[in-house]
Amino acid sequence: MKKTTKLSTLVGLALLAPSFAKSAEPTAYKLYYLGGQSNMEGFGFAGELADGAAIVSRNVMIFTGQVALDNETHGGVGIWEFLQPGHGTGFKTDGIKNQLSDRFGPELLFGQTMAIRLPGKKIAIIKYALGGSGLADGVGFGNWHPDFSKGAGNNQYDHFLTTLRNASAQSDVDGDGVADRLVPSGIVWMQGEADAYHSQAAADEYRTNIQRLMGLVRAALRVDDLPLVVGKITDSGMSDDGTVMDYIETVQQAQQDFVNNDVCATYVTVTEDFDYLDDGWHYNTDGFVRLGTAFAVAMHELEQRCASVHNTTP
Repeated sequence: MKKTTKLSTLVGLALLAPSFAKSAEPTAYKLYYLGGQSNMEGFGFAGELADGAAIVSRNVMIFTGQVALDNETHGGVGIWEFLQPGHGTGFKTDGIKNQLSDRFGPELLFGQTMAIRLPGKKIAIIKYALGGSGLADGVGFGNWHPDFSKGAGNNQYDHFLTTLRNASAQSDVDGDGVADRLVPSGIVWMQGEADAYHSQAAADEYRTNIQRLMGLVRAALRVDDLPLVVGKITDSGMSDDGTVMDYIETVQQAQQDFVNNDVCATYVTVTEDFDYLDDGWHYNTDGFVRLGTAFAVAMHELEQRCASVHNTTP
C-alpha cells in the first residue's frame, strides 16, 4: 500500500509537460531512464576514451541521482547537465553541484549514439543505479523490492522514485530560461548479478520480480508499454570453480523469458564476449563503450518496432 501511494503522487507530477509563463516554445526532450546495479553505474575509465567519446554532448542532458543505501535519505538528489564522462562509479552530487568521477557507464555512448541516430532530436537521460543491488527481498547491498519495509522503509525503488521526482521538478533542464518538455521514450535495465550470486531462491524469483518492477517503472513514467531494453548479465569465470555467480543461468533464462513475453522489450546480449577488470565483476572500458552503443542501437530499433505495433510515431 505504501508504494501505491508514492506512485500516485508521482503520477501527479508535471513530468510530461512542465510549463513556465513564457511565450517561447518548450524544447521537447526524448527521455530515457537507465537503471540497475554496478555495470549500469559504470566502471569504464574516462582517461581511456577516444577523443570523440570524451566530449561534452550539447544535444544530450543527464540527471544522475545520488546513490544511497537502503534507509538513507539523500538518495536521488541531483541536477541536470550536459552529458559528459564522469557519471560512473564515484560520481557525487548534492543537488546543487555535480562532482564528476574518472569513470563512466553505458549512459555515455548510449546518449551519444541516440543523438546520432535521431538527428534533430534532443535527448534526456535520468540515471539511478546502485552497485550490488538486488531484486529479491533481502538480496544485495541495496534492494529494489517494491514492498521493502525494513528500517525507515525506503530502498532503491524509493530512491529511483525520488530521482524521477527531482529530475522532473527542474522544468528548465538545459538552463536556457525556458521550460522544457520531457517525453518518456524508453527504459534501459542492467542488473541481476546480485540475485544470481545470492541463492537459487533469489534467482527463481527473478522472473516475477523483474516483471513487477519494470511494470512499476513504466507506470511511474506514465507509459504502460514503454520500450524496455534489458542487458544480459554474464559471468567472468574469475573464481576458483570457474563461476562467480552459481545461479546465473536461472537469471539469464528469466531475463530472456521476460523479454520474449513483452512485445516492447528486447534483450541485449553483446556482453557475452566482454572482458573484465581484475575484480571479476565489472566490464573494462571497451565493454562500457560497446554496451552503451548496443543499448542505443537496440532502443532505436525497439522504438520503431513498438511504434509500428501501435501505429504511432516514435
